[in-house]
Amino acid sequence: MGIFSDDAALKRLSLRNPWHFLALGFGSGLAKKAPGTFGTLAAVPLYLLLSPLPLFWYLMVTAVAVVAGVYICDRAAKDMGVHDHGAIVWDEVAGLLITMIAAPAGIVWLVAGFVLFRIFDILKPWPIRVLDAKVHGGFGIMIDDVLAGVFALGCLQLLAYYFA
Repeated sequence: MGIFSDDAALKRLSLRNPWHFLALGFGSGLAKKAPGTFGTLAAVPLYLLLSPLPLFWYLMVTAVAVVAGVYICDRAAKDMGVHDHGAIVWDEVAGLLITMIAAPAGIVWLVAGFVLFRIFDILKPWPIRVLDAKVHGGFGIMIDDVLAGVFALGCLQLLAYYFA
């Protein structure tokens, strides 16, 4: 009994395939429990790599992650034969990058952003829940986490306004 899922749909994917590797959040989505949290955790080093960039370039990379994510997630879902399988966590990677737009530097703000994003991603308040249920394909996989990232971004910026 390992830490990685042995789900039959996952056997249709290969980490050697770059689309699958990205969709699985560099392999983090293979965790048996809480793959979304592990996917968000996998986004942290990427965020730390991107955070020193000027805001314009950070936004450009984040936009590419979101737009490319529609294809990445759609491709993996089709290859698995399962819509929005829990192991597909590129949407969490993009969601954290959105959350952390223009965030103050420091571990406290990173942890706050991480927690806020996970709260919105897990609870899926309106309209996130509606989009999650009604929109399908790669766009459907991405849109609920993009919106969770936007909600978390708003909360993080409010916290930064009052406490940074």
